[in-house]
Amino acid sequence: MDYPVLYRKRIIPAECLCLKDDEILYMDDTHLVTKWKAIRPKKDLRCGYSCYFLKEGYKISKFYDHERKLMYHYCDIVSYAFTDEGKTLITTDLLVDVRIYPDGRVEVLDLDELSQALKQGDLSVEQAQQALETCNNLLELIYNGHADELLKPFTHAGIEND
Repeated sequence: MDYPVLYRKRIIPAECLCLKDDEILYMDDTHLVTKWKAIRPKKDLRCGYSCYFLKEGYKISKFYDHERKLMYHYCDIVSYAFTDEGKTLITTDLLVDVRIYPDGRVEVLDLDELSQALKQGDLSVEQAQQALETCNNLLELIYNGHADELLKPFTHAGIEND
């Protein structure tokens, strides 16, 4: 199977990066799983895996520290666009994020950035609505005890669940 070239588009800060070093481990019609190293290494974050939920509008990542210990699951609310007859996948970060810690704590992040981007005209009302509705759907899944559903695609790619 020919895999698409992956791009990450951010609104704040405005950038579009080719994820040329990300390794695609698995792909089907609904999921794409990658292995990656941090683009901008941090003192705690080293590497991780990401699962693109192509129909749902989010990307779930497993963040690991320098000792290869799971730090948390990071859920980006995104939109996807395949271009060039499926040869390119552009993932646009819609700013709202959810962090799930190993102890089960959940944090919703960056609602202030969503508001700022909307005020500045960097994000359309439709994109903001999509971000909020998708975040709500994700939180309902988590709060109703189905967070394990978010980890199943990792297993298809041969990644153990921590």
